[in-house]
Amino acid sequence: MLNVGLDVHWSSSSVCILDENGKMVKQFTRRGGWDKMLFDLANLQDRFRIVFEASCGYGTLYDRLRRLTPDVLVAHPGRLRGIFQSKRKNDRIDAQHLAKLLYLDEVPRVHVPRKQMRQWRQMIECRRRIIEKRTRTKNGIRSLLRGYGIRQPRGLWTNKGRQWLESVQLPGEWPQVQLTLLLEELEQFEDQANRITKQLDRIAARSPGVTLLRTIPGGGPRTAEAIVAYVDDPTRFSRVKQAGAYFGMVPCQDSSGPRERLGHITRQGPATARKYLVEATWQAVRRNRGLREYFERICGGKKERRKVALVATAHHLLRCMIAMLKSGEVWRSAA
Repeated sequence: MLNVGLDVHWSSSSVCILDENGKMVKQFTRRGGWDKMLFDLANLQDRFRIVFEASCGYGTLYDRLRRLTPDVLVAHPGRLRGIFQSKRKNDRIDAQHLAKLLYLDEVPRVHVPRKQMRQWRQMIECRRRIIEKRTRTKNGIRSLLRGYGIRQPRGLWTNKGRQWLESVQLPGEWPQVQLTLLLEELEQFEDQANRITKQLDRIAARSPGVTLLRTIPGGGPRTAEAIVAYVDDPTRFSRVKQAGAYFGMVPCQDSSGPRERLGHITRQGPATARKYLVEATWQAVRRNRGLREYFERICGGKKERRKVALVATAHHLLRCMIAMLKSGEVWRSAA
């Protein structure tokens, strides 16, 4: 069986092919899109397997390569940099390195979710970006009003508050134009947020995993869907502790001999799911006695440890979520 290493870019693709003994059979570069490279691979006479590095659009390329051979691996780019610390680097060398790793069965693989799951993740990320834009617009409105010394009532974003905003008269034509544009922008983002939220709610209603995680006190649909979408297959974690590393909830470590140094959490993995998880943990700590006791035990009555305790509780809650998805068991409350 041939071992094919690909270093793929939008404008060119470098290919390195090794035989079953690890000897180079062919190496070439194709300019342009993926079609020329895929055509060459489809014309290979022998059976082959492929490895390429995960990057933007890797899911689409993975699907197209799977039509040529069922044995397609996607390599983790961060771990590849740790393996090859070379002063000489180009696309052809990278393709050769990937082919050698494939021949040695040492490829640091990443999980490739199904197409439907990838699209679900994209919708979750799209909603987060819309919400962030809406928040920036709201902050811009508040800043504009404060800049002209206008006191803002409570409930500024309710129907009553919006009517008040539309009636505000700022001193000058230009400030009034700014306020009008910001209000139009806010209405646009709210409409987009409502539309994509309805779509996500329909998807979540069909997901048993989301329904299961919503039994957690304080766990809303956005947190549940983000965890389920990014976990995809909970059985890929042989231990629930591995999920903490995947979501970046474990501390950085720099240890040598008897000295052990732990720093901030790594923050690797899906940032959106991690953000929602921490927000849900605040609510869960307030509503569940068991989680509140866990939080207070780590906090130790010290205000400066509240953030540390919150992240640790979120990590604990994440492990519980993975265990629930594996077993199909609902949340067992201690309160």
